[in-house]
Amino acid sequence: MSRWPTRKPPGRVAYVDGRYLVHGDAGVHVEDRGLQLGDSIYEVFRIAGGRFLDEEEHLDRLERSLAEIEMAMPVGRGALKLIAREVTRRNAVTEGLLYMQVTRGAAHRDHPIPNPASKPTLIVTAHRLDIAAIARRRVEGVAVVTAPDQRWARCDIKTTQLLANLLAKTAARRAGAFEVWFTDSDGFVTEGASTTAWIVTQDGRLVTRNLTHAILPGVTRRVLLEAAAEAKISVEERAFTPAEAIAAREAFLTAASAAAIPIVTVDGRPVGEGKPGPLTGRLAEIYAARS
Repeated sequence: MSRWPTRKPPGRVAYVDGRYLVHGDAGVHVEDRGLQLGDSIYEVFRIAGGRFLDEEEHLDRLERSLAEIEMAMPVGRGALKLIAREVTRRNAVTEGLLYMQVTRGAAHRDHPIPNPASKPTLIVTAHRLDIAAIARRRVEGVAVVTAPDQRWARCDIKTTQLLANLLAKTAARRAGAFEVWFTDSDGFVTEGASTTAWIVTQDGRLVTRNLTHAILPGVTRRVLLEAAAEAKISVEERAFTPAEAIAAREAFLTAASAAAIPIVTVDGRPVGEGKPGPLTGRLAEIYAARS
């Protein structure tokens, strides 16, 4: 097998349109539509024990998002899997995340979708996760704050247009919170900036927002709902308010990076007893057993 560059930064190799490059050498065309217009889709895969968790579900969502914005798959699903594994191998990641981005490619800058279509750009990277930090959050819980949802109206599409998300999450971190929960015009929680929002009612029912254009159809959300149903845990898919979350027995968040991270405060007020709850821990164990 041919050798790849080993210049700085060491140990980080990216895939960009058929080439494996060290990060310092990786890049896209100056008129790539992902760069200039945010005209791109992405997915994040959890790597655990050297395996991709919920791989088919993530690829399903990637294909759905691409179809929603009339963008073609850059290569077939089988080739995507091979590229993902090679990027993971070259980065020596056994516990971490793989990032996959598809842009509409390079074209003369103009707002309409190019006709004929430009060739999509595929970018794949991988990095290690701080497993110890995730474990601490599971033990200690995290804080969230709320903010008005100022994102676009198609949050069900996993696009790289994340400016509203990153500004809100930055404000949350500056306020000492781990995550922000967006609230809609009626005062109901939609989701986190990069996570799905959940509560456990006082009578033990698991609640998360129903799927609409207002939220991303989380892959971990889907798998956890299936696991809860198998475990005979009562589930409701509906909207809830921050006040209901504070009055709940437990609250938690999910993402590809972690199945169930307990939330102990919302806007500075304790949720339940102000500490991680048993159902959150049980769901994390159930998810891990399925993975």
